[in-house]
Amino acid sequence: MLGVGRDGARGEWRVAEVPTARGDGPAFEPEPPAARPAGLMKPGASRAPTSGLARPAGSPSLDEADAWAALVAVDGIGPVTLGAALAAGGSGRAVLEMAAGPGGPARLADAVAARGGRLDIALARAIADAAQQAPALAARVRGLGITVVTIESTAYPERLRLLDLPPPVLFLRGDPSALHASRSVAVVGTRRASERGRRIAGAIGGALASAGALVVSGLAVGIDGAAHAAAVASGGRTVAVLGSGHERLYPRAHAHLADEIVAGGGAIVSELAPDVGPLPGTFPRRNRVISGLADASVIVEAGERSGALITASWTLEQGRECFVVPGPIDVPQSVGCNRMLRLYPGQARAVPGVAELLEDLGLMATDGPPRVDARSLRAGRTVGPDPEAILAGRGTVEAAVARALLPRAATLQELVDETGHAPATILAILTRLENDGLVVAALGRYAVGGSLAATTPTGRRTHLGHGSVVREAGG
Repeated sequence: MLGVGRDGARGEWRVAEVPTARGDGPAFEPEPPAARPAGLMKPGASRAPTSGLARPAGSPSLDEADAWAALVAVDGIGPVTLGAALAAGGSGRAVLEMAAGPGGPARLADAVAARGGRLDIALARAIADAAQQAPALAARVRGLGITVVTIESTAYPERLRLLDLPPPVLFLRGDPSALHASRSVAVVGTRRASERGRRIAGAIGGALASAGALVVSGLAVGIDGAAHAAAVASGGRTVAVLGSGHERLYPRAHAHLADEIVAGGGAIVSELAPDVGPLPGTFPRRNRVISGLADASVIVEAGERSGALITASWTLEQGRECFVVPGPIDVPQSVGCNRMLRLYPGQARAVPGVAELLEDLGLMATDGPPRVDARSLRAGRTVGPDPEAILAGRGTVEAAVARALLPRAATLQELVDETGHAPATILAILTRLENDGLVVAALGRYAVGGSLAATTPTGRRTHLGHGSVVREAGG
């Protein structure tokens, strides 16, 4: 029986070094399962009626998606356990009704056993508790503007459905159609990104969005945030996959960026119920969904044990293209990327430049109006908006603090030294800029965020290798 707890996978999952990414530290690797556990049906299939079962108070107002949401919110239920319960009950609503009825937990466990499965009695009791809480959870989910998409729904993304054990339920805020983009590329990397890495991630995210591709990432500080911000600033769509529930959004510094993503026609997605907090075990699950939603993944910067390498591992295991940006050999953020290129030639492909990446992805238009100007990319011309346009109307001191962060992240003391203003003044300004989504704080330093992160500081360029140069955009 496969169980998934809030701190990671349990049951028939083991912690292992994934063969496709040695050196990346432990990753979650499933034992070979059936492609779809019994009980998880194809879209459009109908389930047995549930009218003969006793109903817990409030359950008539629940639809099948509400029932699935209540079931996956139970700590310890994963795809195999859910499939066994659904096969025994006939539907999600029927499972809740059976569990909440007289002798419900034992009846549910027996029903699962009768079909060759196994359901621990403690977990069956947790399902009975979930049945009582299901109406409140459904009301909360709707009140937060979250859509519940089950694997049985036609709204479920086909790319994700192809995985061996796809998430049974997605909690989604934004436009569900974003998950069905014709082209989708993940851009991921370390939270401890260098300024060079952030700018490269922004250049790649902006160029992909301008070329009409959906940009998928994990909303983390660093590479992920830069890619999302650049996609939004370029007028494209992007999808952020969370390692927490929507109401425990992590990092909180990117709450404003999340709103911008939704406003731009994108979506914020989680397989976790809204109030589940972030834990170390939830992020490998998140990384698998990121790669699963994309045709290809681009790793911009990754340290020796970066979580981005888990995304790369899943990408290769899922049979999808993996691109890696090489970096200086004396920079910690490049160790994981350079090692992947050395260990997996032909599987992990080097990114020599943004234009070349678009060509390799088939995103350079060969007929009709060009989606992106390849000559501009190769010549290093700006692909980001003008930072002065974003700062127009800001106070003099506020704009000066923001400009001081454009070339690089800085500590409070560095900002005081550079601008000449008192620490209290700088802190007040940083708070306003953070509230507006233009600055993020991480690891004791401040950096530009949101639309400001996708801008191109005048005169700064980044070399990606092989003579290709792109002006730094995004961050």
